[in-house]
Parts: sequence; structure tokens; C-alpha cells
Amino acid sequence: MKNMKKGTLSKILKYTSKYNALILISLILSTVCVACNLYIPVLAGRAIDSIGVEGKTDTHTLIFNLCAILISAGISALFQWIVNNLNNSVTYRAVRDIRNDAINKLCSVPVSYLDTHTAGDTVSRVIADADNFAEGLLMGFTQFFTGILTIIGTLGFMIRISPKITPVVALLTPLSLFVASFVAKRTHKMFLAQSRARGKQTAHIDETVANHNVIAAYAAQDRAIELFDEISEELAQASLKAIFFSSLTNPTTRFVNSVIYAGVALIGGLAALSGGSVTVGALTAFLNYSGQYAKPFNEISGVITELQNSLACAERIFELIESESETPDPPEAVNRKDIGDRITLENVEFSYTPGMELIKDLDLEVSHGQQIAIVGPTGSGKSTIINLLMRFYDVNDGRIAIDNVDIRDITRSSLRSGYGMVLQETWIKTASVAENIALGKPGATRAEIIEAAKSAHAHSFIKRLPQGYDTVISDDMSGLSQGQKQLLCISRVMLSLPPALILDEATSSIDTRTELKIRSAFARMTKGRTSFIVAHRLSTIKHSDVILVLKDGKIIEQGSHKELMSRHGFYETLYNSRIS
Repeated sequence: MKNMKKGTLSKILKYTSKYNALILISLILSTVCVACNLYIPVLAGRAIDSIGVEGKTDTHTLIFNLCAILISAGISALFQWIVNNLNNSVTYRAVRDIRNDAINKLCSVPVSYLDTHTAGDTVSRVIADADNFAEGLLMGFTQFFTGILTIIGTLGFMIRISPKITPVVALLTPLSLFVASFVAKRTHKMFLAQSRARGKQTAHIDETVANHNVIAAYAAQDRAIELFDEISEELAQASLKAIFFSSLTNPTTRFVNSVIYAGVALIGGLAALSGGSVTVGALTAFLNYSGQYAKPFNEISGVITELQNSLACAERIFELIESESETPDPPEAVNRKDIGDRITLENVEFSYTPGMELIKDLDLEVSHGQQIAIVGPTGSGKSTIINLLMRFYDVNDGRIAIDNVDIRDITRSSLRSGYGMVLQETWIKTASVAENIALGKPGATRAEIIEAAKSAHAHSFIKRLPQGYDTVISDDMSGLSQGQKQLLCISRVMLSLPPALILDEATSSIDTRTELKIRSAFARMTKGRTSFIVAHRLSTIKHSDVILVLKDGKIIEQGSHKELMSRHGFYETLYNSRIS
């Protein structure tokens, strides 16, 4: 755990080191601010000593010291305001950089990472954990530096006033830090558990909101609420434990310091009354300094406790940032402008989980311009083949090649740009309809966008929207049906027209009448292009050049619709079951 904390702190320092100039200015101004605050008790003591008895007050000295107190307080307040702004700037710029790195990492992680981490937990790391981390970091900047300076300064002034009493304060006050350290070591795990429970809660809320219709359709609201209550209780218990133990720090340290302060006041008071070297004004200044000396220990102990939560959140963010990225393209990887004349899969083996075989000894050769339909029961590996063709996953054994060039020797960007994908799951970004369609071809003209929408039979419903092609829509609040969203996704492909197409249940959300129109559009779009079609409606792929029948990750039958039906095998059984 100690090594983990040290590692996390060193990573944080790498982000803040870019702003060392601001930190240096903050330190200089903090030094001036602390010096002004420390000088005030000296001036107050002189002012008190200038007040004599029996009308012998030194008015000039009294007024001078009071004015000096006002000026010192004003300078301290001004510089403290500047320091706070500098610290805010450093903190939130560092957190911005961390968030940017987290988002950049999310754009480079393999699909397997997103498949094994809930979206809600990932969002919680980037947003909630980053916010909590910022709070702890800001507290460290605003209180830690000034606290150290105050301790050093007050110690010097106390030695100057009373070398005999100072060691009592100097040796006993740090006991509060030992108390804080003892509590902090035991709260780190609790704050980490709190952060994880918060991530689970965010994930559950995200799932509940995203799937509200399904939950309502199955009358599963009570179970969703019950599960939320369980997670909330887990979060509450983790939070209560962390906060309860961390809250012991402040009252305990304050108790230690109050006892020390009372002891110093008693000893100093007796010394002043006995006519010792300590005057009433000097004693007042000394007590003020002893209070200022103790205050940073209370603040630093609070910082230490807060840092446990901050470090726990930082660990989760850095865990995301340091997660494994996609295997980089080799230096000799080539860019391809098109998919090529021949795509081959040779002895391909793949499994998502080690030991759980999915695809084994898969062989396939696709000629340029062929339409390949992939059918089979659920879990047979249809979508997995698409994932492998796009290199969302790499094969465990064998290879996939384009014109005899292994796709692992082709840059991912050029490989993926060679395919146009229309999936069963639609995705609409928060932007205008025109921007959504132009996603695959930035810089497309309005005329090109409209033509693509017409080809996908989306133009008519787009014109009925409030601002037509300029209507701002989003995936969750667009007011569009699932079928209309699918038509927009098809319009994207119609606009970019890449060399090859992948249609994974592309018409699953479209009514039969619109599907007939889409088929004619697909016929024009796929002409002269290699295309892979995953379909449950077998009637939609009857005219494909080759139909691959998958079962348990293997191609068990292959041929045209007519050929497969004449064999009276698994395809015929599957076809008859789907149309019955």
C-alpha cells in the first residue's frame, strides 16, 4: 500500500511539474503572506506594551503599531487571494490534463477493455473521481505550503521571545501529526472502497436510465430499486466508515493542542506575574504564536486525511490511464486505399476468454465484389467474424489477409476506413442531422448529404423535423424512432461509400415496407463492392453470392441459397424455421 501511494504521488507530481512557475510564484507570495501574519503578533505585543499605567501611554507608538497591523493584514489578505487563484489554476489545469489523458486512453484501448468494464464505472473514474482528486489536491496546495512556512516562522519568533517555553510547544504540538498519521493509514482502504462503490452506483444508474423501457416492459422497477438500495447501502457504509475514522483526526489534534496552549498560558502567566523576562505584551505575542504554530498541524492533519480520499480516487484514474492500449501498428505497417481484390481467413482460431473456444480452424476466401452472407444460431460467431475483420480483436492463431497481406501489417486506420459499417445498435451523436450524416465524410457538401439521405430513404422524415437537416439530435433525446436512427446510420455509409461494406442486422429496426426500399439502395451501394451481411431474416440474403452457415464457430455449410437448399442440410432447417 505504501509503495502504491508513493507511485501515485510521483504520477501526480509529473502532472503538476508543468506548472512549476505558477507554484514558485505561489510559494513566494505565500512566504510574504505568512511573514505579514507572523509580524502582526509582534506589533500587537508592542502596542500592548506601549499602553502604560497612570496615563503614561506612548500614543505615537500605539498608533504606529495599529496602522502597521492594518497594513500587514491588508497585504496578507491581498496576497492570499492571489495565492488561492494560482493554486486553483495549477490544480484544475493538472486535473484537466489527467482527464484529457484518460479520454485519449479510452480512444486507444482495445474493444476488450470496454467489453469488460461498465460504462458507468468508467464515467465515474473520469468525472467523480477526478473531482474528488481535485478537491484533495487543492487543499494540499492551499494549506500544506503555508502550514510549513507558518510552523518555521512561528518557531523562530517564539525562540526569540522565550527560549525556555518554546521547546515545550515545539516538542508536544507535533503529537497531533502522529495522531493524524495513525488514522490516515487506516482510512485509505476505506476511501478506496467508497470510490469503488460510487463507481458501481454510477454504473447502475446509467444502466437503469439507458434501459428504462425494458425495465418498465418487464415490470422490473422494484428489482432495479432494490438493487440500487443495496449499492447505496454499500456506498453509505463505506462512506460512514471512512468519514467516521477520518473525522477523529481534527478533534483529537485540537484537544492535544488546546492542552498544550493552556499549559503554555499558565507557565507564561506565572513567569510574567513573578517579574520574569516575559512582559505581558510579549506573553500575548507568544500565546498568539503558539496558537499559530499549532494551527498548521491541525490543517496538515486534515490535509493528510483528505489526501487519502484523493489518492484513492487518483489510483482509479491512473489505473484507467495506464491500462493496456491496442497493440500499436508495426513501423513497417502499410496504408491501403482500398480493401483489395481478395480477403482470406486462414486457419483462424479465436476466443474472448482463454480456455473457452469460440472459433476454430475457420477458412474463407472472398473475391472482390462478392456479397457474403453470414448466418447461424445465436452465439455461433457471426459478429465475432466482423470484429476480427475490423481488427477490433486480433486472432489467437491463423491469419486474416488482404491480397495476401496480413491485416496486422496494415494500419488500423486505413483498414477500418476501408469498411462502411451499419450495425444493429445505432449511435447518434449530439449534433445536427447533417453533422451526423457527414460523420464518415467530414467536409461533405449539403447537396451530398441530402443525396445520401434520399438514397437511404431518410430525406422525407428529416424534412419533417423542426429545423430539417439543422435539427440538433442526440442518441437519448432526439425524439426519433429506432428505425429512423438506423436510416441516418445507413445515410452515413451512403455518403462515404467505402470499398467494402459490413451490414450487421442493418435492417432489423426498419419496417418491411422501408426495408424493401433499403434493399434496392443496398443493391446499388454494394454493386462492385465486397460486402459482408449478418442477417437473421434469411429472406434478405437469398441473392447473396455466398452464404456461410456457422455453427459453434465453424463454417459447416457454404454456397448460394439455391445450392444450400438443395442439400437439405442445416441451412434448410434454419431457413424454414425463420420463415415459418
